[in-house]
Amino acid sequence: MQSTAAVSVSASATASRGGARSEAARRPGGVRVCGLRGEALACPSLRISQSPARLAVARAAATNGAVAGSGGGFDYDLVIIGAGVGGHGAALHAVEEGLKTAIIEGDVVGGTCVNRGCVPSKALLVVSGRMRELHDEHHMKSMGLQVSSPGYDRQGVADHANNLALKIRSNLTNSMKALGVDILTGVGTIVGKQKVRYGKAGSQDKEITARNIIIATGSVPFVPKGIEIDGKTVFTSDHALKLESVPDWIAIVGSGYIGLEFSDVYTALGSEGLGPAMLGHQRRPTIGGVTFIEALDQLMPGFDPEIAKLAQRVLINPRKIDYHTGVFASKITPAKDGKPVLIELIDAKTKEHKETLEVDAALIATGRAPFTKGLGLENINVVTQRGFVPVDERMRVMDADGNVVPNLYCIGDANGKLMLAHAASAQGISVVEQISGKDHILNHLSIPAACFTHPEISMVGLTEPQAREKADKEGFEVNVVKTSFKANTKALAENEGDGIAKLIYRPDTGEILGVHILGLHAADLIHEASNAIALGTRVQDIKYAVHAHPTLSEVLDELFKAAKLQPREGRDSKPRQPPQPLLKVLSFLTTLFSSPK
Repeated sequence: MQSTAAVSVSASATASRGGARSEAARRPGGVRVCGLRGEALACPSLRISQSPARLAVARAAATNGAVAGSGGGFDYDLVIIGAGVGGHGAALHAVEEGLKTAIIEGDVVGGTCVNRGCVPSKALLVVSGRMRELHDEHHMKSMGLQVSSPGYDRQGVADHANNLALKIRSNLTNSMKALGVDILTGVGTIVGKQKVRYGKAGSQDKEITARNIIIATGSVPFVPKGIEIDGKTVFTSDHALKLESVPDWIAIVGSGYIGLEFSDVYTALGSEGLGPAMLGHQRRPTIGGVTFIEALDQLMPGFDPEIAKLAQRVLINPRKIDYHTGVFASKITPAKDGKPVLIELIDAKTKEHKETLEVDAALIATGRAPFTKGLGLENINVVTQRGFVPVDERMRVMDADGNVVPNLYCIGDANGKLMLAHAASAQGISVVEQISGKDHILNHLSIPAACFTHPEISMVGLTEPQAREKADKEGFEVNVVKTSFKANTKALAENEGDGIAKLIYRPDTGEILGVHILGLHAADLIHEASNAIALGTRVQDIKYAVHAHPTLSEVLDELFKAAKLQPREGRDSKPRQPPQPLLKVLSFLTTLFSSPK
């Protein structure tokens, strides 16, 4: 998610929404040294210009008929349908590029992530992490701490999650308003080429034109057939985030990110019972606690298998959790008239009935489905695929004949490429780059993902099976190295030695294929690896990076240093020099900060 806590708006950033962009607002060839948006750090002018030739090319691309201040009779340069994290990221970048921009939102700004997803769930997980630590008597005593009878107020926890969502939603709204984005309320529908109609029930629809349109409508929880949702005893993550209760015994259908995180919350906050630790790991229904129901033969099927195996040992086996794998929940009936929730399980392969569970509640965490109905795609000859809008590598929408629909893009969950909020934002920024005259293709393998359990899990790139499959097809070797958190000083100081980091790479070229981490603050550590993949940094280069001691970042430092490359005749044993633009930036900063005050 883009940072919105502090947005400083300069005159150059917001000048002339309908006219040509000023040089200060545009700076198309500048190398930014203040991050993605200099304005947010109050240093918009700290940029190093590139060559005059490149600047001329960039200016020409930015001022041709494809872009520039809503000329050509259009109401807007860009209209975005959907004001979630993806739409917000695209809108802010569009304004920075000098585009007159509007965003249409039929519900509330922030979309799923802010209101019903990543943001409130993190608030709950922070509480569950604190409670888990306070209840771990051995952990506390090992550091000389004594805590008696820790507890929590359920409504207070729920309020914390809700208040966080409200605050972030307000930040997103204010940031767009401050930068001059028009926020239009209503449901957006594409009615023709470069035309959008929007409105809400009880009011007259309005029609606007836009040179470019981005679809960013996100997704909704997917509920399989046979499952009846009542929002109280059988519910999705949308309802669970309200934390209206902490059931004594809850079944979680699905063991992906959502299910795993909620198992962490419920077991920390008191879903009790006889878990596998008390049953000798017999996989049968427990009396209370959490029960996973997974259709595939193993838990956490989307994770690297080695990481999933360790995660099961750390996050599931010691806790009051049991599970059923290789089964479908063919029917789930909510609790009513004094009867519990009934879950009928069938074999995933034979479809034969296996057993019926009786639980207090059931959370349906079977993934998400694109929210693309009512967009009017039929008006432009676009046919969805399982609800997803078909796009090419540049997020351009494809019609039923396989042709690119001009000036129409789709980002985020609605296109199904990678259903993560930050992926949606990155796709949105990539699209804005394209409509601003600069070709840009996002490398989705460089986008990290994280599961905020305790400890956390994070990953970027390929899993080991995926890497080996790719190697077999393309004819190269794959190497794997691992390091342990037990060898990290900072992790040991916090008595959090459980965890590993895993690097998958090519020994012939040093290309990083994937990195997977389970351990303390894994979600923060993964970005060094994701940035390395995005920039094409090789193992033989990044192993020379310096990490502060003692920090958790040294887990990755040791990981990269452990990688061994194949000897190759003529290989330059010296590390590559930084690219010239970076050297210019470093030289400028050295001059700037060494000058007399």
